[in-house]
Amino acid sequence: MDTTTGEIIQETAGQSLQEVGKNVSSIVQYFQEHIPNIVDFGIRCLVALAIFFVGRFLIKWIRKRVKHSFERTNADRGVAQFTDSFLKFALYLFLILVVAANLGINLSSITVLFASAGVGISLALQESLSNLAGGVLILLTKPFVVGDYIIEDTNHNEGTVKEIQIFYTKLTTVDNRTVVIPNGTLANGSLTNVTDKDERQLDLKIGISYQSDLKKAKLLTEHLLTEHQGILKDKGYKVFVDSLGDSAVILGVRAWVETEEYWDIRWNLLEQIKLTFDSEGIEIPFNQLTVHMEKTTD
Repeated sequence: MDTTTGEIIQETAGQSLQEVGKNVSSIVQYFQEHIPNIVDFGIRCLVALAIFFVGRFLIKWIRKRVKHSFERTNADRGVAQFTDSFLKFALYLFLILVVAANLGINLSSITVLFASAGVGISLALQESLSNLAGGVLILLTKPFVVGDYIIEDTNHNEGTVKEIQIFYTKLTTVDNRTVVIPNGTLANGSLTNVTDKDERQLDLKIGISYQSDLKKAKLLTEHLLTEHQGILKDKGYKVFVDSLGDSAVILGVRAWVETEEYWDIRWNLLEQIKLTFDSEGIEIPFNQLTVHMEKTTD
């Protein structure tokens, strides 16, 4: 390496060190000038965290007190759940605004932003507002309450109502699945409340063969209804010929039972009818087709 090259390298290294020194000095100067702002922002963050945790504690305490108030007055569970959900939503929204204000965020600017974007926001929240209105409508008109078994006709969901929240309703199916349905769907569509009444009509269809004794089959079925403890005798019952099918005579059975015992009685009665018909020689046929062939002569 000659003398000239060495001088160039030393000069380049010196310039680099000078630039690094200037950058470090700039960074140090920047922090020195903004230390008060950084400290102030750090304090605001700590205070905001304190406000958030204290606020969350207060929200839980308020919700707990309101819940106990509903329990003492034996208020409707759906109203209690809806109120709790609404309180949670409103109080957390208020807490977020308080925290934002403490951090120095200008709330008036946020208000102007929401106002200027009002159309877009209203369109985005249209479904949520519809569900909120649907929840209020459900609580006012009471097409169902917590504990009812309902069938939603739009999507054919069904189950026992467990919760009525601010935007949605939760159902539990017979196989212990949870179905979440928007309140707007339930409020604007048709549904069937299976357990709204204490009593429910049992409606069965039973086919017997055309060769079987029709009167005997009717008498046997009537006897089973008379002997079954779950059938409400004071409401009456009927056994009749419902229709004449392609392969069977269809007997209709109508009786009244307690709603909560409907399925147990239905399953038990069908089993008893099958066993009784088998023992008494009453045939319950399967679908069949009889083909008659004509002989042709040449």
